[in-house]
Amino acid sequence: MSKGSIRQLVETMEPLEAAVEMADAAKDLFSLLGEDALRGFLTNLIGDGSQDKTSGLVHL
Repeated sequence: MSKGSIRQLVETMEPLEAAVEMADAAKDLFSLLGEDALRGFLTNLIGDGSQDKTSGLVHL
């Protein structure tokens, strides 16, 4: 799969459908990642790491 393929696929879906599919795929991926890789992924996902966003991860 080429880089950007997931993004292209998601862009063809309705937002709610894409969110559901991404959540299912993330569950599978998270089980394969180590703690440091998972932390890095989540930090990258929330962006700049502001305190509000970071504290919101506690609820995940």
